[in-house]
Formats: sequence, C-alpha cells, structure tokens
Amino acid sequence: MSDKVLLDYGSGGRASQRLISELFLKYLGNDELDRLNDAAVLSLSGKIAMSTDSFTVDPIFFPGGDIGSLAVHGTVNDVAMMGAVPRYITCGYIIEEGLPMADLERIVRSMGEAAEHAGVKVVTGDTKVVPRGACDKIFINTTGIGEVIADPTPSGDAARKGDAVLVSGTIGDHGLTVLGTREGLDFEAKVQSDSAALNHLLVKLVRELPEVHVLRDPTRGGLATTLNEITKSSNVCCELTETSIPVRPEVKGGCSILGLDPLYLANEGKFLCVLPAEHADKALEIMRADPLGRDACRIGTMTDANPGKVVLVTQLGGKRLLGMLEGEQLPRIC
Repeated sequence: MSDKVLLDYGSGGRASQRLISELFLKYLGNDELDRLNDAAVLSLSGKIAMSTDSFTVDPIFFPGGDIGSLAVHGTVNDVAMMGAVPRYITCGYIIEEGLPMADLERIVRSMGEAAEHAGVKVVTGDTKVVPRGACDKIFINTTGIGEVIADPTPSGDAARKGDAVLVSGTIGDHGLTVLGTREGLDFEAKVQSDSAALNHLLVKLVRELPEVHVLRDPTRGGLATTLNEITKSSNVCCELTETSIPVRPEVKGGCSILGLDPLYLANEGKFLCVLPAEHADKALEIMRADPLGRDACRIGTMTDANPGKVVLVTQLGGKRLLGMLEGEQLPRIC
C-alpha cells in the first residue's frame, strides 16, 4: 500500500480490497467481519439498546487517546448508560486524501485494542475517501448495539426528589487536554484525556443495584449541561455542592488561565449516577472498587425547589444557577 491514503482506496476496486484486508481486518477482524458481507447477522435476545455517534475531534491524536479509541469508548459508553451490555459496533470512515497511512493504521489499531478491552466486536463498516479539503483528516461514524440487562432501564427522565447525584471521578480532563494539544499549550502540570470504556463498571453497578434511576456520561457541554438535561426531563431540581465536585488541580489551573469553567468541559471516561439516597453508599463502594471509579463521590441531591434547574452551592455558601452551555465553548472536542 501507498504511504498515504489515495482516492483509489475509496473506489471499491482492488485498492479498496487491499486496504480492507491488509489494514482493517488486520486489527478489527473477527468471525463476523471477516465474511465481508453487505450486512452483519447478529444474535441478540430481549430488549436492545442502540446508539449512533460521529467523531471529528481535532487533533486526532492527544494525550490519553486518539480519534479511534475515542470512537469506540464513546459508543460503548452510550449503550452502557442504558443499563445494557454492549455487544457490537459498526464503523464508517470518511478519510481525506493524503492522510498518512501510518496515521490511519495507528487509528485502526487503537480501535481494535479499545474494542477488545471493552469486549465488543466491530461487525460491519464502510470506508470513503474524499478529495483534499473535503474533510479534515478523518471522521468516524459508529453505531453500537447492546443487550439491556437493567430492569427498569435507567432513563434521563427518571430522577426523583431525594435522589443522590454521584459522579464517577474528576471532570474536565478530556476537554482541557484536547484544547491544550490543539493550541500547543504547555501547562505546568500535564493533563491527559480520561477517555475509557465504562461498560464493565456500569454492568456491575446495575446488576448489583437495580434501583439506579439515571446513568449519563457528561460529554459535550460537560457536567452542568448534562444535569440540566436530566432536571428538565425529570422536572426536578439538582442542588450541587461546589466543594464536593472533583476537579484535578492541573485542570483547575488550566481553566483559570484560559477563563474556562470545568463544569462545562467534555468528559469521555466519567458518568453521572442518580439513584435513591439510601443506595448511594453502596453505589460509591462499587464504583471506587474499579480503577475507573476510584475518585467517585456524591456531588448533590435532587429536590423539588426549582424544577428544571441546576443550583450550585458555592464555597462561600451562596447559590447560583448553572444553565445550559451557551454556544460552542470548544468545537471539535469529540
């Protein structure tokens, strides 16, 4: 193969077949994908959860991950938030002519490693090559499918008065890392994306605690925007305690320099859990037993004081409303 992606690789001809067999099947191959049929035949039982997503992150490589692992992690996590065991993923690639083949191989290899760790199979896909300038390096579209094991299924409209609000770890890591890498910023302390597959931890959580009301991953728009979505759907108020929200010192420092609020920065390896307060301690015990949840903590409570609102109790004891993210704080973040 050429050392750069050529338009010929998207033609459907001999070059396309070489790209599929020598690159994609090398890292993503399995008993279903290897058949190279027009569609995958899958085995599932009962209710399924399904999610689709597109990834256009800039830069495509960053500390803690790349667009390939991010695509797998983001899709797996979305399915798992529905109390489901992710099983299968589809991947569509739109690749700019001229992308170094070494970069494409690195991305596909990363996807294969992420899928293997998450325990999912990439069962079908598609590749298109577009002329230079028609896209920025590479865009990836994915769909994930999983078997729902939670009963009832966690849902964004299921939060109730008195529920505890938990977060699985520190916030803002991914957003600040991508921005810093994109702009070539050198923070005093290194920051790294939290991109990770959360499905193994989430499956354990919903199996041991079927009382979980809401599971959400605070990606674009961050913690504050995600909580606003939940409170509006559930018609409750979320009261957060500022001193309880975990933020790494290096993220706080970077946000202070750049004038950013970590509550609105994207996360790719954290989740929110809303459940009855009497089960909060057990949930935290389960989360903290996993490396991906070791910094889990309770950050707030659902009330009926201001339905549809998110209220932050500040360090000084005052209160302020946290609205939805206005505009695009950080474009091309995932």
